[in-house]
Amino acid sequence: MIVYPAIDLMGGRCVRLAQGRFESATAYSDDPEQAMRDFADKGAEWVHIVDLDGARAGAPIQHERIAALAAEAPLRVQLAGGFRTRAQIAAMIDAGIDRVVVGTLAVTEPDMVRSLIAEYGADRITLALDVTLEGGEPRVATSGWLRGSKRSLWDVAGEYPEARHLLVTDISRDGMLGGPNIALASETVRRFPHLALQASGGVASLEDVAALVPTGAAGVIIGKALWEGRFTLEEALRHARA
Repeated sequence: MIVYPAIDLMGGRCVRLAQGRFESATAYSDDPEQAMRDFADKGAEWVHIVDLDGARAGAPIQHERIAALAAEAPLRVQLAGGFRTRAQIAAMIDAGIDRVVVGTLAVTEPDMVRSLIAEYGADRITLALDVTLEGGEPRVATSGWLRGSKRSLWDVAGEYPEARHLLVTDISRDGMLGGPNIALASETVRRFPHLALQASGGVASLEDVAALVPTGAAGVIIGKALWEGRFTLEEALRHARA
């Protein structure tokens, strides 16, 4: 299982939110470049970067800076936040971003997303479906978690037989350090075995990392737990390989 240490950028600073609430941001570093070097030195191969300003605005805000970061990064970059057009996504791929995350577009513009997968390859696009549980059903939220789509995770993911990467975040757990949604990860892998699942939201301990391995998840996004020193990246990598 791949560990994706997460950098959420707001105003150029590395921050973390609680349950996606922008007013709850906690700043951890003013130096994302150093954070990326540290992740690489500790053994990470990927970094997951979110342009929170872009996600809130629904348009690229920090993408040029992130592209410059990626050009110098000693690891591979997966980028999310604020993508609303084909041109924005193409610009980031052309700038050297290894994988672009599409969330809202995966719900509102499935034909566009499918054509992007066909043009750039399934390894360059990650579908990101952020969910809230309503009566046990995972319902997808869009626009930086500010809107509900009234569609289920199962319906939206089912529209992408040609996709390869799927990032699922349980919004209620994100940034709360309450443990990941193991049942959701297991059910997602069961329903969509062709998709490499990245589980996101709630990881607080090394036991949480280890518990995700038997679900079949291909990756785990870890943010706040690393930034707050709950465990080290080296420890997380060892548990993800167990």
